[in-house]
Amino acid sequence: MLARRLLGKTGVELSIIGFGGIVVSGVTPAEAADIVSEAITRGVNYFDVAPTYGNAEERLGPALAPYRGQVFLACKTTKRDAAGARAELENSLRMLRTDHFDLYQLHAMTTEKDMAEALGPGGALEAFVAAKDKGQVRYLGFSAHSADLAVRLLRAFPFDTVMLPINFVSWLQADFGPQVVAEARAKGVGVLALKGLARQRLQAGQSRPYAKCWYEPCTDPTEAELALRFTLSQDITAALPPGEAELFRRALDIAERFQPLTPAEVAELRRRAAALQPVFA
Repeated sequence: MLARRLLGKTGVELSIIGFGGIVVSGVTPAEAADIVSEAITRGVNYFDVAPTYGNAEERLGPALAPYRGQVFLACKTTKRDAAGARAELENSLRMLRTDHFDLYQLHAMTTEKDMAEALGPGGALEAFVAAKDKGQVRYLGFSAHSADLAVRLLRAFPFDTVMLPINFVSWLQADFGPQVVAEARAKGVGVLALKGLARQRLQAGQSRPYAKCWYEPCTDPTEAELALRFTLSQDITAALPPGEAELFRRALDIAERFQPLTPAEVAELRRRAAALQPVFA
């Protein structure tokens, strides 16, 4: 069974592996129901989805409905204005067949413009706060692909969570991640990790080994285990694997026997990272 960790100051305990809703994008309703049931059986209690993940909301809603009271359900919006965020929240609640999200997040915060619009007058954050007051969401967070912007967001508003890539190549070679984790922990903010099984950017002429991965994932069993254990060895709550069912199950296998990395294993990952192109820098 998967271990669980506290999510910042919320008091909520999440499984160390979460279920990324994109796993059920493009599958049949029966397939979605089967993999959600499998995830629940194996101890997953953290599910995350977004409107931008194809038909993931449509598939996850019915599949998760029997277990809704047992799980922590997170959703996101890429809308930066209050009206757009409010409309997308309402639609996501309908699609997911629930009256509230446990966590609602500003999705893919990357640029100065994202921050200025979302946190400014009439911005999406106003809709977030109003939704929390109405009981439609419990906690507020954001995801980011910029370490600098993530730190600034953490200093600008008392978010409950931050989601960002925590990946051995980006961390060890490009120093992407440590500063965000340190800032989050200083403020008691829960850290949710992406790209734990990422290896490097796709190289010129390289085809996608998995349709739902825009990067090259770790496919070598030894490297995959070291990579995900590296992510889980950081000061985080949970990791979301890639959106492929095969890689999700592989992550569950690794996490079920998780042990923190040894110094020798970190040194081995540092050696491997030196030859790879970071997905994030």
